[in-house]
Amino acid sequence: MMNFKDMMQQAQQMQFKLQEMQEKLKDIDVDGEAGGGMVKATISCAGIVRGISIDPSVISADDKETLEDLVVAALNNANEAKEERIKQETEEMMGGMGLPPGTQLPGV
Repeated sequence: MMNFKDMMQQAQQMQFKLQEMQEKLKDIDVDGEAGGGMVKATISCAGIVRGISIDPSVISADDKETLEDLVVAALNNANEAKEERIKQETEEMMGGMGLPPGTQLPGV
């Protein structure tokens, strides 16, 4: 049976690892695209938009709604990629700490 001191040490280690992972995620970028790559978005795993790339062929004053939809779709795709990457990083961290897969950590 684990004593209180051991549990506190393990909790501190988990908190340190969680902070470490959050710092790491700030530097990991993921991409999303829409329209067959005509619009691309890059965001960090911390949720910061790093860039948008738009193929000139989709820029039209007569059809701005399509471009807006493509930008939204590219950002949503990038956000899905971000969530998947965070899940992977979290599972790797938990495995290294001996925690079972699927354990939910606060702040992740």
